[in-house]
Formats: sequence, structure tokens, C-alpha cells
Amino acid sequence: MSEELVFIMGKFAAKFPTDRLYAKNHMWAQASGRGYWFGFSAYAVRLLQDVYFLEWSVDAPQRLREKQPIGNIESSKAESELYAPASGTLTEFNDLLMKDPTPINLDTYGPGRLFHMECDDVGFLSPEQYQEHLAAAWKIAEKTIKGQMNE
Repeated sequence: MSEELVFIMGKFAAKFPTDRLYAKNHMWAQASGRGYWFGFSAYAVRLLQDVYFLEWSVDAPQRLREKQPIGNIESSKAESELYAPASGTLTEFNDLLMKDPTPINLDTYGPGRLFHMECDDVGFLSPEQYQEHLAAAWKIAEKTIKGQMNE
């Protein structure tokens, strides 16, 4: 097991391995072959809680642009559109998640991985930069959770 950093979300800890990079949309990127496998960070999984439905609106292989909508996810806390973390070619989905997305909840850094992409330009964050990004994102999330966004 690789080293990991921890980000405290109120009374919960979100752990994330240091052997991969991170996108600002709370996905991790781990080098594999000519591209990267992507999945949700523990921070995203904690906010979503209990993912029970995943649907892709694109097919593989397909050329994507960064922030292009690629699918939808439903959980006990939210329904969210999913976006490409980078520009490049989506080469493969983790088809096991289409039958049962439970691995996202149980091991997002392993069997819960989402898809593979060959990326044009890798502008991802280091684990340390992602931890800083989480600190800023958590302040906003915390206000939203407490219903204080417009204060």
C-alpha cells in the first residue's frame, strides 16, 4: 500500500494515496499504460455517500474535451453530472460498475475506478496541491451543508 495523506472533513477523515495525481473535480488519476485510470477521491465519495447508480452518456473510445459531460451518478445524497477531468481519448470504462457501482463506496482507489483515458495535457494536482485544494473546497461544502451559502 502506498503512503496516503488525510484530509479531515468535520468528524470524518478522507484518505488519499500519494501514488497518483488529482483533478480539481475530485477525481484521482493513476498512470497506466499510455494513459490514466480515473476514479473518485475519498472526499467525493464521502460527500456523495452510498453511490447506487452510474450511467455514461458517451461511449469508448471517444474523444473528449476537459469538462465535457460524460455521465451521471446518483447517491443517497445527490444526483450529479460527471465531467471529463481532462481533454483526450476515453479508452475504456470499468464495466463492472455498470452492473453494480458498490465498489465506488467500498474501494474507490481500487475496484471502484471509473474509466481510462489517454490525456493530451496533464495539468493535474500533486497530492499536496490536492490537499490544499480540498481545504478551500471544504470551506464551501461546509457552508452548503449548514445552509449558510448566502450569508
